[in-house]
Amino acid sequence: MKKETRIVNAGRDPRSNFGIVNPPVYHASTVIFPTVADLESSENSPYEGVRYGRYGTPTTQAFEAAVAALEGGERCVSFPSGLAAIACSLIAFLKAGDHVLVTDNVYGPTRGRLCDGLLKDFGVETTYYDPMIGSGIADLLRAETKVVFVEAPGSITFEVQDIPAIAAAAHAAGATVIMDNTWSGGLYFQPFEHGVDVCVHAATKYIVGHSDAMLGAVTTTAALFEQVKSTAVQLGYAAGPDDCYLGLRGLRSIAARLPHHQENGLTIARWIAERPEVELLLHPAFPSCPGHEIWKRDFTGSSGLFALSLRNCSKNAVSAMLDGMELFGMGFSWGGFESLIVPTYPSRSRTATPWPHAEPGLRIHVGLEHPDDLIADLDKGFARMNRAA
Repeated sequence: MKKETRIVNAGRDPRSNFGIVNPPVYHASTVIFPTVADLESSENSPYEGVRYGRYGTPTTQAFEAAVAALEGGERCVSFPSGLAAIACSLIAFLKAGDHVLVTDNVYGPTRGRLCDGLLKDFGVETTYYDPMIGSGIADLLRAETKVVFVEAPGSITFEVQDIPAIAAAAHAAGATVIMDNTWSGGLYFQPFEHGVDVCVHAATKYIVGHSDAMLGAVTTTAALFEQVKSTAVQLGYAAGPDDCYLGLRGLRSIAARLPHHQENGLTIARWIAERPEVELLLHPAFPSCPGHEIWKRDFTGSSGLFALSLRNCSKNAVSAMLDGMELFGMGFSWGGFESLIVPTYPSRSRTATPWPHAEPGLRIHVGLEHPDDLIADLDKGFARMNRAA
C-alpha cells in the first residue's frame, strides 16, 4: 500500500463508530469496568487498552496509529508538545552518569532547556558534534554513550546529516539513535529505513498543519515502545484528545499540503538565491547547503522551511525589512498554512564548530499563499533593508 493511502486510512475504523469516517473525540479521565476481573485484567494494561485517561483514549490511539503508519515505525506515543516528546525520548534512555551525543545544529530548546539544563542537573553529560561528521562520530562514542541525537536538516542552519553512517557507528557502540524528523513532516524521510530507533516530531508543525494545536509524537521500533510509553506514563504526559483530533485532521491532508509547501518554497528560494543581499542560501535542495548530496540520496522531497545568510547586513536594516512585511508574519513556530520569517543568530548556539557567516540571517517558512505575492512582499522588504543600510 502506498504511503498516501496509508495516511488516509490508518487509525480509522468507521464500523466501530456507527459508520462515521473520523474517529470521535473521547474526553475521558475515568474508565469504568463492570467487574473486578475486568478491572485487573492484563487486557486493560496501559499498553494494550484504555485503563485511565492519561494512558490514552481511542482518539489518541487513532492519532498514534496514523503517525506510526506515516513514519514506517511500529508504535507511537503522543505528547502535549514537541518539546515534551523530545524530553521523554531522551529521559527514557538516559540516567545519571550517562553520556549523550547531540548534533550542534539541534533545535534550540533541545540544547538549552534539556541537554544544558534538565539533563545536566540529573548528571547526564552532553557533547555536541559537527553535524557533518558522518561515520567520524565513532571517535566521540564512549562506553557511557547511550544516545546519539540527530536532526536533519538542522534547525536554523539546515545541514543534512548522514543518518545511516551515524546510526551504524552508534549501533556498533550499543547506543540508541533518536531523530528529530519534524522538517520532513514524516512524508519526505523514512527514519526507520535509515537506522533510526526512535523518531520525534513536533506534530504542532506540519502534521497539525493549521497553526492551532500543540502536539508531539514519538514513534519507535517494537522493541523500544514500552520503554518510551512507560516513561511517558511515569512523567504524567498526556496529549489532549482535541489536539489529537486536530492532528489527525491535519495528517489526512499532509500528502497534498507538503508538495505545495515544497513547490512554493523552491520558487521563493530560487528567487532569493539571485538577490545581491544574500551571501548563502541554506536550503537542502540546493547545492549551496551542506549535506545537499545526502539530501538527494536519502530524502524524497523538501518542505517549506529554509534559511539564508545576508551580506554584512546590520540588525537595524533587518528590522526595517521585517517590521514592514505584509504577508510574512514573525513567529517562531512553522509548518502551518501561513508564511513566516524571523532573524537568526546561529553563532549563539554553536559550540562544536564556529558559524562562519555574517549575522543576522533569516529563516523563512513558505506557506500556501501564491508565490508571486510572497515574492512581491519580500522584494519590498529587501528595498526597505537597503534604504536602512
